Amino acid sequence: MRKKPIERHQTLREKILEMIRDAILKGTMKPGERVSEPELAERFGISRTPIREAFRQLESEGYLEVIPRKGAVVASLSERDIEEFYAIKILLEGFAAKMAAEKLTEKDIDRLESINERLKKVAADGDVKRFFRVHNEFHDLFIKAAGNDKLYEMINQLVMRFKRLRLASLSQPGRMEISVEEHRNMIEAFKNRDGERADSLVRHAATIGAGVLIQSMSEAETAANNVESA
Repeated sequence: MRKKPIERHQTLREKILEMIRDAILKGTMKPGERVSEPELAERFGISRTPIREAFRQLESEGYLEVIPRKGAVVASLSERDIEEFYAIKILLEGFAAKMAAEKLTEKDIDRLESINERLKKVAADGDVKRFFRVHNEFHDLFIKAAGNDKLYEMINQLVMRFKRLRLASLSQPGRMEISVEEHRNMIEAFKNRDGERADSLVRHAATIGAGVLIQSMSEAETAANNVESA
């Protein structure tokens, strides 16, 4: 009897998460804007507990910042945030790729190829959210194959904290198709057991991702400034 309200809360919690993520990524909700607990509770007809749980998850993903006595606000992102995140990602994930090149089995490589084929189809459909999920499968596989649990844990914590950045990067025009090609090159390096090449390719892909995101942010700021001065 007690499971029904829990399941209802979980379903609504997911809806709240999706709604806030989408609004932030689309720019409907701006950095610094307050996200009202009471308004969401009234809108969805639920208590504040599942909303607070959703806020905590969104904070862990870099979407919100929960400020004492003020509540939740949309987290601001700067060029420095992007540069620092990708600088760490480049080092950790590149090292994981280098280690994985020596340890991936033929079955693992077949799975990477299968995942990348799925990514190609999803990119053609233009489904960024699904692409992001499948993209994570690709990277998760070779990072696990590196065989270093602490490294895997560190990368997972990092990418979860900056999920917002990664989604925003993949949302840029043409980025999904480029990612598929990058993965194809990585697979070739893994097949050749070329750890240095795999490391270089992962670093290069992350560098491009950061550059695309910084350029997009700069263009958005310029457009906003032009509107304000018009």
